[in-house]
Amino acid sequence: MEISALPILEQHLINELTTPPNEVRRLFHGRGRCWSDLEQITVDWLQGQVLVSLFKEPTEAFLQELNVLLIRLVESDVWKNSEATSLLLQHRSRQGSPTEVLWGESSDHQNVIESGLTFKLDLGRNQNNGLFLDMRYGRRWVQEHAQGKRVLNLFAYTCGFSIAAIEGGAEHVVNLDMAKSALTRGRENHHLNNHDLKKVSFLGHELFKSWGKVRKSGPYDLIIIDPPSFQKGSFALTKDYQKILRRLPELLTEEGSVLACVNDPSISSQFLIDGMAEEAPSLVFEQRLDNPPEFKEIETEGGLKALVFKRKQS
Repeated sequence: MEISALPILEQHLINELTTPPNEVRRLFHGRGRCWSDLEQITVDWLQGQVLVSLFKEPTEAFLQELNVLLIRLVESDVWKNSEATSLLLQHRSRQGSPTEVLWGESSDHQNVIESGLTFKLDLGRNQNNGLFLDMRYGRRWVQEHAQGKRVLNLFAYTCGFSIAAIEGGAEHVVNLDMAKSALTRGRENHHLNNHDLKKVSFLGHELFKSWGKVRKSGPYDLIIIDPPSFQKGSFALTKDYQKILRRLPELLTEEGSVLACVNDPSISSQFLIDGMAEEAPSLVFEQRLDNPPEFKEIETEGGLKALVFKRKQS
């Protein structure tokens, strides 16, 4: 991160806030490496709260200049007209990913709207706030393809895919995640959207010890796999993804589909395509979903990879 690049960030934020989004959105995606020397910065619009995240510890001089920039921003007419309520700075490289309030009043919880659906975020307490914004098109795809289907949502986190599926008319969704607190938030998210919870199941289990429970609720018309790259003691993407893929044929209906995702910049779409061909050859690659335009990447394979596979028809 270089001080000389900060005017680019400032102008970008001014441009974005001149007409602020009416839903939750990424405003600046330095992680896509399209802006030299700003690769470790992102800025999100969280329904009025503006969250600046630093993914690497900057020099003291850079941090001082960044703070000067941000204070100048909140004193501008553009900021005042945006109706922003707070400005937050999160240090993701520090222990506990602490968040400081630079301006305004922050709330630990923030309800946001995406595609007309409501999600409750946690701010200032966890590294991730509860909704991965780059998966917006993935959730939209699920909503558009969920009508009348039984859905399995693996690594469900706060159940964003489940919200989209039920909104899209899914018959039933099974959410599995070992973090029960995340599933509790997922249940709250369903309540916020006035969903019938009789159509939703929450399994707070470690996946590789729970195949029996997962199979019992199947077969499924749609399976979603959106794992972390690494989860200590439970999941390593390059080692464990194949274990999931080989189970898919026994879990899917004859016309079932899979949305398989990976968000590690070092791992390409081909990892999933080759893995599926080897472990579940009855499933064929159909398409890769686009990523939202605000998540611009210098390399196509550097960002989120969300791939759709469908069962071969005999």
